[in-house]
Amino acid sequence: MIVPLLYLALAGAYLLVVPVALMFYLKQRWYVVSSVERTFMYFLVFLFFPGLLVLSPFVNLRPRPRKIEV
Repeated sequence: MIVPLLYLALAGAYLLVVPVALMFYLKQRWYVVSSVERTFMYFLVFLFFPGLLVLSPFVNLRPRPRKIEV
């Protein structure tokens, strides 16, 4: 009984929880990282690629439109 729940929790973490956290991390740090950290980011994207694919239809990474003040 515990083993299936453990597998379900690990699958949920691998496919949903960690990729969401990774997307927020990438969005915050993308333009200010060092080369070592960027390599680590690429590794994380490679590692959690299936979860990022699952979430990709729901993510909008386009820049926000600029507000023109008059």
